[in-house]
Amino acid sequence: QRALYDEQGTVDEDSDVLKQDRDWEAYWRLLFKKISLEDIQAFEKTYKGSEEELADIKQAYLDFRGDMDQIMESVLCVQYTEESRIRNIIQQAIDAGEVPSYNAFVKESKQKMNARKRRAQEEAKEAEKSRKELGLDEGVDNLKAVIQRRQKDRQKEMDSFLAQMEAKYCKPSKGGGGKKAALKKEKK
Repeated sequence: QRALYDEQGTVDEDSDVLKQDRDWEAYWRLLFKKISLEDIQAFEKTYKGSEEELADIKQAYLDFRGDMDQIMESVLCVQYTEESRIRNIIQQAIDAGEVPSYNAFVKESKQKMNARKRRAQEEAKEAEKSRKELGLDEGVDNLKAVIQRRQKDRQKEMDSFLAQMEAKYCKPSKGGGGKKAALKKEKK
């Protein structure tokens, strides 16, 4: 099936191969490897300072017409502490004539810069607080434990809900059948 797709660029959806029971997660992992924190960190090391990052920064500058708020949000792997580095890259591109000079960038007020920094710091504090509330201090494996614990709690809640519904609506009837039994007796 894969060879056919590689050759022709299409997949026959009615094929028996797709209808068979298979471990789709394993199949997915054959096509795409699992991404770990180390993979992301390795990508960040190769991306920062690369030509690709430079092109992405210039494109974001053009797309958002110099609005640093949007530039900082859209460029990959950028932290608010790196704003001066990003500003220098853009300024060098402006000086070299590679990108036009936008007032939103050149004349950005200190007040707007400080507000962006304050927002980023507040988000970092909120993320840290959430991390501690969820108990994610030990790392990624602990996230699995938190998710599994929540699933078990939800299952218990669902079981409790169903038990309440059963107790409320599935009470045994008294008197041998109620109205239907009375109607049958009258017909006889």
